[in-house]
Amino acid sequence: MEQNSVFRAGLYEGQVALITGGATGIGFGIAQLLGALGAHVVIASRKQEHLDSAAATLSGAGTRVSAVSVDVRDPDRVKAMVEQAQREAGRIDILVNNAAGNFYAPSESLSANAWKSVIEIDLNGTFFCSQAVFPVMKAQGGGRIISISMTLHYRGWPLMAHATAAKAGIDALTRTLALEWARHGIRVNAVAPGPIPTEGVRKAFTPPSDGGVPDVFAVERALDDYAKKSIPLRRWGTPNDIANAIAFLASPAAEWITGSIFVVDGGEWLARGQGMR
Repeated sequence: MEQNSVFRAGLYEGQVALITGGATGIGFGIAQLLGALGAHVVIASRKQEHLDSAAATLSGAGTRVSAVSVDVRDPDRVKAMVEQAQREAGRIDILVNNAAGNFYAPSESLSANAWKSVIEIDLNGTFFCSQAVFPVMKAQGGGRIISISMTLHYRGWPLMAHATAAKAGIDALTRTLALEWARHGIRVNAVAPGPIPTEGVRKAFTPPSDGGVPDVFAVERALDDYAKKSIPLRRWGTPNDIANAIAFLASPAAEWITGSIFVVDGGEWLARGQGMR
């Protein structure tokens, strides 16, 4: 946990957080913060090498961690993941639906398999995981489910029909499950991140190399230029920005919040199309 963290040390002591896609990127940042705050973190991913590396890093930082292999598109494997998490950690207090897939593709040539792949990972996976933890949380008397959405579907985004449709579905699912499961003490919310320079974002800003080595400094300049022109708070987001939102929504401070989608994007989606100065 960072020295200047606003959260109380040990805030999640005795609690278990299951994070899909928790071995890399935003998911790993969430695992780091919740683990530093005392949670037993269960990270889930399709790739064992990512799980091994992330688990070693988390354990080395003093976090209690379990690693589970899963493909969130398969409801049977999702159920097995939840059962393993229960066996190893004893309970599940927090589920973070972070697993996602994405790529750019023109809608007119988007294949059925490409469409299906993103819908299955993002939307179906979110539902399967939420449904699988429901009986566990119900039996415990409550829990918190937080899904990762996005802001691109608020305004439409070319070449992202599959992803925007899936994430819009996650927003709708969040509100519906919040209403259905509130009587069981289960709070269901979502966080919609803005632009965070993950590997995919950096690839999008990488200029053609003409067979040579890409200009890393050109990428950094392009990223910096975009942030200053398009993000009102004038910087890119970080995994820790999203982790902080998750830590808040999962905490007692948010115990009367359910069915909400928290936008964490530096004001970027509001500024799009309006022009910044």
